[in-house]
Amino acid sequence: MNKRRDAMRDMLAPITGGPDEVPRQLKPVVQSGALRSMNAAFESLTQDAEAAEELRAQIAAGASIVEIDPSDIDASFIKDRLDAFDTEDFEILQESLASHGQILPVLVRRHPQKPSTYQLAFGHRRVEALRRLGMKVKAVVRDMGDDDLIIAQGKENLERKDLSFIERALFAKRLEERGMKREVILAALSVHKGNLSTMISLTRQVPEELIVAIGAAPKIGRPRWEQLANYLASNEAFDWRTVIKDNGFRSLGSDERFEHVAAAAAPPRSSQANSVTVSTRQGERIAEVETNARKTKVTINEKMAPNFAAFLVEQLPEIYENFRAKQNRNAD
Repeated sequence: MNKRRDAMRDMLAPITGGPDEVPRQLKPVVQSGALRSMNAAFESLTQDAEAAEELRAQIAAGASIVEIDPSDIDASFIKDRLDAFDTEDFEILQESLASHGQILPVLVRRHPQKPSTYQLAFGHRRVEALRRLGMKVKAVVRDMGDDDLIIAQGKENLERKDLSFIERALFAKRLEERGMKREVILAALSVHKGNLSTMISLTRQVPEELIVAIGAAPKIGRPRWEQLANYLASNEAFDWRTVIKDNGFRSLGSDERFEHVAAAAAPPRSSQANSVTVSTRQGERIAEVETNARKTKVTINEKMAPNFAAFLVEQLPEIYENFRAKQNRNAD
């Protein structure tokens, strides 16, 4: 089985509840027309024929497909995306739904605190687009606990439009703060335990308010976010709130917002390196030494001093030990 088929099967099986269990006044059961739409959608999944057959079989076996008013659907109790509704992809989705209608349903459960409504596991972009269009939402209703909902939510994101690194990391942090077990978070995000710890640690170093202001930053990976965390740790006086409140900040794309903050938080560039020429007593120029605030670079003139560089490298450990010994004597 391929990855997409497995994920689709896991998210929808077992599906419980039939049409008779749905409150009649709020959620009328979709009749054969909706099933025909579903069959048409499955036919279009040419690369996922086996997955389509599995889902069609589940629906034929009695999966509850309902039409729900968007106002009766609450979001998942953990938000995963940062830039869900202000992207070109969302506009394209909305145009497609307006032109062709909703083909694939979203996944919901009965809301644990508000039985007359539903809570979304995945498909929140479709729900929001349909809300704006004034259309009903086709949904599969499944009996799920919190753990099942989160795992389904995470798998759907992996199989459709992947979350960016920082969205995944922030999602993991929010789940942990909610009290979700690590094994549930690992299953939802499909990451290794060590990577999960790193992701959560990073989102504790970079303030959530700043992450949300920057947004998904899809082109910015883990190394750049770690670099930003280091900048913030080494420059406590940096006022990032002033940066994100600037009038032009929100007009930037998410990746550009990250670059803007990172550039503002970066330590000032070192002044131009000082260069010194090292000569013998006879005036032979054997090396050039460049020094700045961070490092010293020694360049050996091999033409004037053949093999001297190799000799110097060999002697460096002993020279360093003599240096340390001298420092210790001076300290005494």
